[in-house]
Amino acid sequence: MVATKSNVNVKIDTTVKETATMLLDRMGIDQTTAIDMFYRQIIAERRLPFQPVVAPTPEEQLTRAIRNIPRVKLEADENGYAVVDKDKHPEIYDWAVNG
Repeated sequence: MVATKSNVNVKIDTTVKETATMLLDRMGIDQTTAIDMFYRQIIAERRLPFQPVVAPTPEEQLTRAIRNIPRVKLEADENGYAVVDKDKHPEIYDWAVNG
């Protein structure tokens, strides 16, 4: 049985195509072969050969960043102003002094 061929036309970002082509060339693989390999892997695994993930929203990114900020309990003087020990918390002291 002779396999018939079919074309696949896609639009892709120029930079993505150029970068991928350069890397594929270094691997000794042309674009057609790479795409054929990709499709065959989808068939073999019956799924995408990688796990797509949903990109976090800016709000989710901010929430994660805030969670990773170290918490420091500061003392206050009699007027309610924060007292920062320069030796214990130099990064906070520097921020408080220099902004």
